[in-house]
Amino acid sequence: MAEGFRLIAAADRGWAIGRNGRMLVQIPKERQLFLAETRGAAVVMGRKTFDALPGRQPLYDRENIVLSRDPGFAPRGVRVFRSFEEALAFLQTLPPEKVFIIGGESIFRQFLPWCATADITAVDYRYDGDSFLPALDRDPSWKLLAESEEETYFDLPFTFPHRYQPYSSLYRLQHQGLQCLPEIFVLARQGQGKVETNLEMSDF
Repeated sequence: MAEGFRLIAAADRGWAIGRNGRMLVQIPKERQLFLAETRGAAVVMGRKTFDALPGRQPLYDRENIVLSRDPGFAPRGVRVFRSFEEALAFLQTLPPEKVFIIGGESIFRQFLPWCATADITAVDYRYDGDSFLPALDRDPSWKLLAESEEETYFDLPFTFPHRYQPYSSLYRLQHQGLQCLPEIFVLARQGQGKVETNLEMSDF
């Protein structure tokens, strides 16, 4: 089985991830994990996700890769691709464990068939979101491997994906043993299908 990229996100009970181009909630511990996991790696996002970054500045110490169809979009310190196919061709030259898909919805959906793991912070609340991840817990091609103890941020319960030794495929996890993983909430894809490129790319 081919190795793949890593998806990292926070989602509510209904797999909502954002509203009006913004995250639904900011959990400091989840943010710390995101920064630690992605440091020194490539982070892949759409233009709206980039616009939501503080000061519209690229994330420090990471290769910021943004997909945008706007020919005038060319921020400093960012590698811009005008199509999914161009971005994918470049990303396939990088170590897959060093490629993180970080949003938004259309970027997640387009790259999901090319991801081997998904690290999800599961927020136990239902928001009025307008962007969503696919419900991986109901997708037969994904399997829940492990889940951490529930934590709370003020009164908000969430299940937090602690750091772990990444394996790119379910095959390796099954044959090397799950005991090498700390308790986390992580989904590993059981097979890679063909990517759909005819989606409405609202993040671009």
